[in-house]
Amino acid sequence: MTYKELADLIFPNVKEIKYYEEKYPERNLEEGAIVTRFAPSPTGFVHIGGLYQALVARTVAKKTNGVFFLRVEDTDQKREVENGVTGIVNSLKDFDMGPDEGMISDTEEIGNYGPYKQSLRKDIYQSYAKYLLELGKAYPCFATQEELDEMRAKQEAAKVRTGYYGVWAKYRNLSLDEMAEKINAGVPYIIRFKSPGREDRKIKHKDLIKGNVDFPENDQDVVIIKSDGLPTYHFAHAVDDHLMHTTHVIRSDEWLSSVPLHLQLFQELGFKAPKYAHISPIMKNDNGNKRKLSKRKDPEAAVSYYEELGIPSLAVKEYLLNIANSTFENWRRQNKDASIEEFDFKLNKMSVSGALFDMVKLQDVSKIVISKMTAKEVYEKSLDWANRHDEELSKMLEDKEYSLKVLGIERGNTKPRKDIAKWSDVKENIIYMYDDKFLNEEQDYPYQVINDQNDINKILDLYIEKYYNPEDDKQTWFNKIKELAGEMGYAEEVKEFKANPGMYKAHVGDVSTVLRIALTGRTNTPDMYEIMAVLGKTSMQKRFEKAKK
Repeated sequence: MTYKELADLIFPNVKEIKYYEEKYPERNLEEGAIVTRFAPSPTGFVHIGGLYQALVARTVAKKTNGVFFLRVEDTDQKREVENGVTGIVNSLKDFDMGPDEGMISDTEEIGNYGPYKQSLRKDIYQSYAKYLLELGKAYPCFATQEELDEMRAKQEAAKVRTGYYGVWAKYRNLSLDEMAEKINAGVPYIIRFKSPGREDRKIKHKDLIKGNVDFPENDQDVVIIKSDGLPTYHFAHAVDDHLMHTTHVIRSDEWLSSVPLHLQLFQELGFKAPKYAHISPIMKNDNGNKRKLSKRKDPEAAVSYYEELGIPSLAVKEYLLNIANSTFENWRRQNKDASIEEFDFKLNKMSVSGALFDMVKLQDVSKIVISKMTAKEVYEKSLDWANRHDEELSKMLEDKEYSLKVLGIERGNTKPRKDIAKWSDVKENIIYMYDDKFLNEEQDYPYQVINDQNDINKILDLYIEKYYNPEDDKQTWFNKIKELAGEMGYAEEVKEFKANPGMYKAHVGDVSTVLRIALTGRTNTPDMYEIMAVLGKTSMQKRFEKAKK
């Protein structure tokens, strides 16, 4: 019995690796182009940390005119959830991060290096496993679960490392004939990698984020093909990233400890290893202590959370780049209107310890992003969100022409309004502009300095009867409010009041506040001149009458 004969016995009908090496040639890309991937498992909702990794991987690839592809690692089919792939694909679409290659739906893909679903690449993995068997670098292992449990118990009792290695690798050194005999007898088995490593030897590795790190060599004989014929993550990762010509593997730092094994697999398979960049997890401040964002504890861990709140995808991406690179914030200050695609992202500027997620900061970023949108964009995006999440807002926005005027207040100027952080804020920020809401609900008018109802009534009557003119420009409009203030015995200038407070009941600002509160029920609103222009005289009269009661 030879290694070749053993390999033929185990995998009699698979193609030689030469077939796949020719099928998936080197990519025809310009020099320096980077190929990255997002390779999630369809085992639950998409985590914000996963989106973070995908954004980094995509940004790095795009910067070099490279390729960003989506590969679905679904070999652990017991953990796969219904519509898991669809959720991944849709999440990338929602954030305008669709891949250049890979899965574009649960069943569809684009690109020449697929299949991009690992469960469809079984024959490929078996070909490369057979290749390792032929070289004597892999072997069938017949250990039962009971044997593995007993081995682990003995290792723990002896206080040594757990795992399948060295003297603990019971089936590693069976003769080829013994292996064949067991296979022919129908004894169940899996395929293990025959590690050439020794724990007492170190490897040095330069991670693109973590910098120089060293590890003990891998000496574990890890499983590469499971009993169902599918590969483990470790083996599939090596084969896929080789055949798909991934140049940079950007992934969570939970995989950093696997680098010795992965480099070893690349070496023993005769592959050129990709460069690795291990991203620290997104952290959360929990009562003064930093911890990872938890799928179980933190609603903001799920990408769907941001859609439900109505935070624009661009704002989330902008914020993630902000926490990814320390130079982003300064770049944004200097390039206020530039696309995030123009930012010169650097892997070595990423946090080694993990970025701290700040929901308040995210919403501040979102306010800026929304402030730059046109009224039409805000209308369309808030309506789209409302159709899914807020029936009342959806109905309010049915009058498109009027709603565009409302949403256009203080928009498009040098200092646009920044009162909307998410689409779920829109209703509260504009509801007072709709007569069917404002006039039919009880209002608590928060008058402050001027609270004499007779004076309030006079101000309202005088303004609408004597001073209001829809043709006035803004300066003329304000001059008339000054005149109104003077006629009522209030200072026309704030500085006049401050110089001689005893001469006046209050000042023009306080008179403006009366008008604002009567019209909106609020002390803080966007520009009142624009509000009046949108409301029109009839609506203003109705609101003033309501305020006089």
